[in-house]
Amino acid sequence: MRVLVTGAAGFVGSHLCEALAGRGDDVVGVDCFTPYYERARKEANLLELRELPNVELIEGDLRTGDVAAWLANVDVVYHQAAQPGVRLSWSDGFATYVEHNVLATQRLLEAARVQPAPPRVVYASSSSVYGNQPRYPTVESDLPAPHSPYGVTKLAAEHLCLLYSANYGLPTVSLRYFTVFGPRQRPDMSIHRLCESALDGHPFPRYGDGTQVREFTFIADIVAGNLAAGTVDVAPGTVVNLAGGGEITLNDLIDLVGELAGRAVPVEQQPAMPGDSQRNGGATDRATEVLGWEPQVSLRDGIVAQLAWHRSLKR
Repeated sequence: MRVLVTGAAGFVGSHLCEALAGRGDDVVGVDCFTPYYERARKEANLLELRELPNVELIEGDLRTGDVAAWLANVDVVYHQAAQPGVRLSWSDGFATYVEHNVLATQRLLEAARVQPAPPRVVYASSSSVYGNQPRYPTVESDLPAPHSPYGVTKLAAEHLCLLYSANYGLPTVSLRYFTVFGPRQRPDMSIHRLCESALDGHPFPRYGDGTQVREFTFIADIVAGNLAAGTVDVAPGTVVNLAGGGEITLNDLIDLVGELAGRAVPVEQQPAMPGDSQRNGGATDRATEVLGWEPQVSLRDGIVAQLAWHRSLKR
């Protein structure tokens, strides 16, 4: 099979490329290296991929590049590329999120639908589309209510996938990720910063009172969900939660990382940030039903693996 992975140099994209190449697919990986965090981290994600004969890596921008050429003879597109993060999506930052999350997705879908054999598009959506809900765990039929501009753009791109499925029959699957973690996690994400704080002793900035609840999903489980979504026979326009199966408050997460690191995490109190939902947590019944997917890695075991990765960088 020939596959295209957008955002190939990122956290999820690089792990996904490795898994696809490992099973024998021909992988085309595209990334435009946005400056959201330093390029060196993304280049490090690609080191092993650059050595593989069945991987072609392209530096290109979905907003301006020759998307049709990248899609030639592709069977499945794994659309991971996006401008991530809630806190920078306000004010003047919103335009960047619209460009990378909405306009780029529309351009990809438009190019995909006119291919001689249109590929399946597996879109990396987000639990941020739910916002604050009246009940938990959230199910895919709950009314989305994004609590941040970032969530608005992820939902808009998800709706574009639905529209292209409904109007053109383009086979799309949208996967709503619930906070992905593990080795190579983005440096702005909470478990990454907690691990660094535990190992180095510098304070972890806790925004709000720490009672906010999050559900975390290990990277290997996210990759498995993508692989299933690219091959299992599902209806065009399907939307599926990928959630790790357990919720935890930020305060308890701080304690857990400290316990596993063998050193308490120092905390620096910060005001609550606009756009941060009080809680997220997703039901995975549909993922099991339509993809045959269930999370396999617990939060505790995943943090052990991530801490080991952080330690390896300090040797």
